[in-house]
Amino acid sequence: MYKKKLFLRFTLLIVFIFLLNSLAGEFHWYSSIWYFDMPMHFLGGFWLGLFFLWFFYPNNLSFKLIFKIILCVLLIGILWELFELFFVNYVGQLSFNTLDTTSDLSFDLVGGFSSILYFFKRIMITSQIEI
Repeated sequence: MYKKKLFLRFTLLIVFIFLLNSLAGEFHWYSSIWYFDMPMHFLGGFWLGLFFLWFFYPNNLSFKLIFKIILCVLLIGILWELFELFFVNYVGQLSFNTLDTTSDLSFDLVGGFSSILYFFKRIMITSQIEI
């Protein structure tokens, strides 16, 4: 029942992230608003969390499932940071920023945890009430 709800929610969220990122590129928000990448990483982690919840399709939330989802979000976040490291350091010729990377990964994880809470509170419980 809630697999359709999850699919709709993470599809709409990725469209929103795409539009917001397009506007940010057009209006240079990443360079003019110093903290703009923080909500973007949160939204990315939230989207990844919803995606992996949909992918693993849980009947209930267990510690093992939560750990697996957070681990997947962290892995994708690390891969993204490696991608940024390559392009920022080697293509853009800028120095590596440890604080930025730590902040990005933290917001990815907070977004992942938030998606699990959202799933439990808004999708799983309301689906059980509707039955």
